[in-house]
Amino acid sequence: MATPTESDREAAVGVPEDRHARAEETLGATGTAYRPVDEAEATAANLAWWDADADDYQATHGGFLGDADFVWCPENVREADAALLGDVRGQRVLEVGCGQAACSRWLAAAGARVLGIDLSGGMLRHAREGNARTGIEVPLAQATAEHLPVATGSMDVACSAFGAIPFVSSIEAVFAEVHRVLRPGGRWVFSVTHPMRWIFPDDPGPGGLTASQPYFDRTPYLEVDDQGTATYVEYHRTLGDYVRALTGTGFRLEDLIEPAWPSGQTRTWGQWSPLRGKLFPGTAIFRCRRED
Repeated sequence: MATPTESDREAAVGVPEDRHARAEETLGATGTAYRPVDEAEATAANLAWWDADADDYQATHGGFLGDADFVWCPENVREADAALLGDVRGQRVLEVGCGQAACSRWLAAAGARVLGIDLSGGMLRHAREGNARTGIEVPLAQATAEHLPVATGSMDVACSAFGAIPFVSSIEAVFAEVHRVLRPGGRWVFSVTHPMRWIFPDDPGPGGLTASQPYFDRTPYLEVDDQGTATYVEYHRTLGDYVRALTGTGFRLEDLIEPAWPSGQTRTWGQWSPLRGKLFPGTAIFRCRRED
């Protein structure tokens, strides 16, 4: 699962004392900005970001995500319980933005034939290490979600748990690619930060309860170095934007899941927290099917 909004810049609980260098430090991020960003700039910035952040991300969140588990979101929705992908035994499954590939390994253990794709070589290094630890050998490929190196109609299911989608310049391009690689009737399920979270600061405490950013402003969020070069890029889309992009690229939206914060869960993950979670959703999971 790729990291939620702003890559958990607000420190999550459980960060080890000997933590790895955070991407902000490695890339020299000194400020933030909102401005248009095209595909080339976004790809370069996020490739550098995830390569730099991979070790810290795995050290911080690897325990929660597991080596071979499918966790859809910080609200702890697991595929083993939710079955959003249906019965995957014998199915050809593509994970888009697989990160360290815990979801892909869970799918493989459940009987699927899986391919995991991610932009970041650093994250794929952790994916290979996870393969070695578990003995579950999932094929991996480095690529952007906007240009999938997968044959047309070769997949039965595609999924993404906070992977790739918030960081690409065109969700229409991604959805069109996913549509291309799926067989008719194939399922596409993905989770992202709930769009309404865009209007609030990324603060798990009381400061994160006051709206400060217009919901309708789609201008990308950037972190930049002292030259103004983007070191991190994230895009905002409204719920309507997602629905229109899906239907416009040939998908039927079957369900939109907005998980409630679990009773008794006290863990804070970046801007996800019990305080905010009991008031408004943090995650949106779109369950779709390719039209015949």
